[in-house]
Amino acid sequence: MENKQPYYLQIGKEVEVFNKAYSNKLPFLLKGPTGTGKSRFVEFMAHELDRRLITVSCNEETSSTDLIGRYLIKGAETVWIDGPLTIAVKEGAILYLDEIAEARPDVIVAIHSLTDHRRELFIDKLGETITAHENFCLVASFNPGYQRGFKELKPSTRQRFVAMSFSYPEPKIETEIISAETGLEASISTKLVNIANKIRNLTELGLTETVSTRLLVDAGKLIKSGLPKRLSVHVAVIEPLSDDLEIINALKDLSDLMI
Repeated sequence: MENKQPYYLQIGKEVEVFNKAYSNKLPFLLKGPTGTGKSRFVEFMAHELDRRLITVSCNEETSSTDLIGRYLIKGAETVWIDGPLTIAVKEGAILYLDEIAEARPDVIVAIHSLTDHRRELFIDKLGETITAHENFCLVASFNPGYQRGFKELKPSTRQRFVAMSFSYPEPKIETEIISAETGLEASISTKLVNIANKIRNLTELGLTETVSTRLLVDAGKLIKSGLPKRLSVHVAVIEPLSDDLEIINALKDLSDLMI
């Protein structure tokens, strides 16, 4: 069964830049807020390049052992099991470390020799060094604005990557994305985008994250499936943004006036 091409609408030169970085065996870093299409872009490029994509969603518990591999007891013997990074290095897959800044510091140490001219992975527990397959590609993403000062990538790490910033698309393009993803008519997609941009400009609310394109697509899907428009916006866009009842009610009132 042939894999269906993921939907992705190019906004700038990101496809060309990724292709050149891939052909030059350079690691690639995607910077930007949640829900701006970073993960979808990587899926799209993996399909375009016909390469296996291995994704690791990083969190504060993600360690180098999780990525490289570990010994497991099977019956009466101890067996080494490769982790996703080792598998990708050997097979020539694209490894995508989503939200890399969330991972433990030893993860950054583990990938250092893969992000320079060596393109090697050292497996300490086996005492082995593996040279990366020629098709191996390391891609990472992080959100520079999230919890600023707490989960930042060191400059020395950032400078090991070719990097591009992702942001929310222009209203016309964002409307096109929502309609394509949900099947909604353009007039309703436009209203969703208008709501999003209104909320994005309300910086005084101090929201940790603002309205992502992903949230708008979710609302569009609910509307398309028959849920009332205002309720769809409430549950898919407003409620995920905050737990503060005053903020939620104010945003609900605002959105109700616009759709």
